[in-house]
Amino acid sequence: MARLEIVLEGDPRLRQKATRIKHADESLRKIAADMHETMDAAPGVGLAGPQVGLMRRIVVVHVPKDEEEEQEEVRLTLIDPEIVKSQGKVYGQEGCLSIPRWVGEVPRAETITVKAIDLDNKHIRLKARGYLARVIQHEVDHLDGILFVDRVEDRSTLFQVTEDELSKDEYAVDGEE
Repeated sequence: MARLEIVLEGDPRLRQKATRIKHADESLRKIAADMHETMDAAPGVGLAGPQVGLMRRIVVVHVPKDEEEEQEEVRLTLIDPEIVKSQGKVYGQEGCLSIPRWVGEVPRAETITVKAIDLDNKHIRLKARGYLARVIQHEVDHLDGILFVDRVEDRSTLFQVTEDELSKDEYAVDGEE
């Protein structure tokens, strides 16, 4: 596995729509493994193809267990993810590996249903709520050229955090609250 370079805001690839993937093959599986390694090392909880310069519709997610939210640990690779249903509206802080040290309050659906393909080319459908739903929505936005700052309704909620604050996991990194 290898760590990939994360594309930063200002790179035009972050504003482009990623292309569909018709079939997962061995090269895509390697890319997914590299994306997981890159996300974990960053550290982050989600990473989309365009964030590593891959203009294909693939996202990786790793949401840690949270007993308070009754959220089990989830580690996913989603190919061609599509949000087919969403309900509710909640606000939460988000940041992004492609926009280092910036955090803002973003409205997202509280629950979503996603359909996608896994690395074995099986069609999957999953329902997500809370934090997992937020992370998936954030990453699917990347596939459509949308950044979290585009979703911020109140620009006064955008602020910068220091490297020290980030290292203490106090603020969001690609969907992390």
